[in-house]
Amino acid sequence: MDIYKANSRPTDAGNPEYFTGMVMTDPINTAPDPARVRALRVSFSPGARTAWHTHPLGQTLYVVSGVGRIQQLGEPIQEILPGDTIWIAPGEKHWHGASPDNAMCHIAIHEALNGSNVDWMEKVTDAEYQKAD
Repeated sequence: MDIYKANSRPTDAGNPEYFTGMVMTDPINTAPDPARVRALRVSFSPGARTAWHTHPLGQTLYVVSGVGRIQQLGEPIQEILPGDTIWIAPGEKHWHGASPDNAMCHIAIHEALNGSNVDWMEKVTDAEYQKAD
């Protein structure tokens, strides 16, 4: 058993290669092999978002606070709110982040396949992001 005390692991800034705007991540769990589950809390400032990406084994998001947006490629942008749970199927190209005027925080849970839990792609353009307005 491993116990990680509150504030024992630092908050990290999201890599600007994969995020637009200010994004902060706090690790929850990276299970050792043979387990594959990984979880983190992700906080987005207003207008911040991920790049387009997929997950080899899917992803679950649980919105903790704020107002967010999520979009699957080819589908309309949807608003997400505290208490919403989103299942993203393996290989489904998508992005998620905060709304233009509100911050948003979610818990992201996914599994790694051969050591990888995400495949990053191009950034979401401002025009793509603003389609919900």
